[in-house]
Amino acid sequence: MDMTEKIRPKIDPARNILEVITTLLDKLRRSDRKAAELVLADPRFVLDATLATTARRAGVSEPTVIRFCEAIGCAGFQDFKLRLAQSIALGMPATHSVLSAEDSTSTLADKIFDYTMNTLNWARRQLNKEILGRAIEILEKATRIDFFGFGASGIIALDAQQKFPLFGVPCLAHTDSHQQFIAAAMMRPGDVAVAISNTGNTVAIIDIAKVARKNGATVIGISGSDSPLIRNCDVGLIVETLENTDIYTPTISRIAGLVIIDILATGVALRRDAAHDAKLSRMKRQLAAMRTGQRFLDIEDLD
Repeated sequence: MDMTEKIRPKIDPARNILEVITTLLDKLRRSDRKAAELVLADPRFVLDATLATTARRAGVSEPTVIRFCEAIGCAGFQDFKLRLAQSIALGMPATHSVLSAEDSTSTLADKIFDYTMNTLNWARRQLNKEILGRAIEILEKATRIDFFGFGASGIIALDAQQKFPLFGVPCLAHTDSHQQFIAAAMMRPGDVAVAISNTGNTVAIIDIAKVARKNGATVIGISGSDSPLIRNCDVGLIVETLENTDIYTPTISRIAGLVIIDILATGVALRRDAAHDAKLSRMKRQLAAMRTGQRFLDIEDLD
């Protein structure tokens, strides 16, 4: 190969270019990032613009714009514009990177809704449905389920505990490190531990996964990447999002995690027998009566 030939990163040509830019944003050179931020802020302007006007609006040179295109895997400015047209046709608007203090409330709401929907769609396409099915099968057979997480992941764990009627077995969420260790140390075969960490690098959660497995429990990991946590679990669910550490970034990993819990809980509930369905229906009728201030149903009706 000619050593003077420029080597571009290998990017799946089927991938939405706006998603590619969002994923690579923090890895770009500072000047290249200016071009990237312009594209994310106003993709339709760039689609109709020339190389010169794009460079002028971004405040960079024309060679910098070309270098930006190559840095995200395109063969040049025209190839980039073709990919951008395809992305816009898919309805993928600008993402969270364009949030600013100057945004009106209406603009802010639209951007965060767009970012959330786009990123959830990305997570859905990346999710391994076969592994998801294996996780549901494990939870279906569990005699007890414990959820572990800190921070935003702890919120996901608490949401899972709130859905325990759908699982039909005892479920607890642990967000305190001491309680997490106690629960994991007391687990036994037949129990299932669900360890949640978007980074997958939280040492305490990794240790909990190890302790639970050592005591015979089956461990399901939920993480944003193929992380150390995933590698210490029996089944690893990778829920990839377009999260970054920008100061204004909505915590989309938390929202994606809540969706995964909904899928797992519903998947287990749908595999239960008719008796479980009947009990669940009675429980929901009771809740409806409580919300409207009606008197409780007879105890016999709950049997």
